[in-house]
Amino acid sequence: QARLAESGGGSVLTGGSLKVSCDVSGISFSSNYMAWFRQAPGKEREGVAAISPGGTTYYKDSVKGRFTISKDLAKVSVDLQMNDLKPEDTGMYYCAAGEWRFGAVWLSPDSYPYWGQGTPVTVSS
Repeated sequence: QARLAESGGGSVLTGGSLKVSCDVSGISFSSNYMAWFRQAPGKEREGVAAISPGGTTYYKDSVKGRFTISKDLAKVSVDLQMNDLKPEDTGMYYCAAGEWRFGAVWLSPDSYPYWGQGTPVTVSS
């Protein structure tokens, strides 16, 4: 049974940094795409970053150069390092996992059947 458990959320000021982590169990870490999504109050869930089994990364345009997604094979976890945070980065951050399938869009929530419960990130000015 797949289990994704996020941690590391919190509150920071504009320009600050935060790292969120996702512990993964019950699925093949080496054959699943892993991703981070976020959802602000009243808005749709949006893809922030994704990483393929081979390490190819994908980012939402507004976070390129500020966020970095990485996998820790020893810990079986996926991290999202967030730097130069802005108030518009505020939201609940979710970890997701999904196996490769033809035509999948790796920053779309439709590509991921497995989800964690989320961890909150608040950026204030």
